[in-house]
Amino acid sequence: MGAVSTPPPAPLPRRLLAELVGTGLLVTVVVGSGIAAQNLSPDDIGLQLLENSLATALGLGVLIVWLGPVSGAHLNPVVSLADWFLGRRDRTGLSLPHVGAYTVAQVVGGIAGAVLANVMFEVDQGLATQDRVSSGHLVGEVVATAGLVALVFALVRTGRTTLAAPAVGAYIGAAYWFTSSTSFANPAVTLGRMFTDTFAGIAPGSVPAFVALQLAGLAVGVALTLALYPRPQDPTIQG
Repeated sequence: MGAVSTPPPAPLPRRLLAELVGTGLLVTVVVGSGIAAQNLSPDDIGLQLLENSLATALGLGVLIVWLGPVSGAHLNPVVSLADWFLGRRDRTGLSLPHVGAYTVAQVVGGIAGAVLANVMFEVDQGLATQDRVSSGHLVGEVVATAGLVALVFALVRTGRTTLAAPAVGAYIGAAYWFTSSTSFANPAVTLGRMFTDTFAGIAPGSVPAFVALQLAGLAVGVALTLALYPRPQDPTIQG
């Protein structure tokens, strides 16, 4: 999960605050809506997933609109890494040290977001116990992350970042359903969700494999971006 564009020239501390708050609230939305869904629909897992995915898609869209003008609303280390890699030639993306700073802010925010959701719903703090590793789930993470990266940078490279909030929100909402893993697609969110033993949690033992496959999805997404949109604002692109 995450968004969206090359960061505007805001001071780095302000951008890091936006990434910390945004990633934190994203995880709060994911975890909090998962807990609410469990409470409201205890006997219907499909309905729980629908409630969780709808809240996440809407919440992510709002966060992109709110924080995009400050930091680019990456809210996701793979988006920040892709921004650096794709922008390194023309110096339009993050610098590598700033990728590191963004990642730290995103991870701290993600953990804080899970803790906040636990507090709001009066859930005991603790590590998740839900083992999510299977071959299908890991393939799902590659697909979800690759699609997210490819979508975000298609928008960036064709000057359509105003569509990021609805497009990225819609993609994540859909990917909850068409991927077996329910589309974590974000190392910071994955680490955050380790700190809640609820519907949205992921056991610590599952995290390394998920993050590794998210990085593989990053590579696939970048390759797709370069194949489809080799240059920013390619004049051969119509519309």
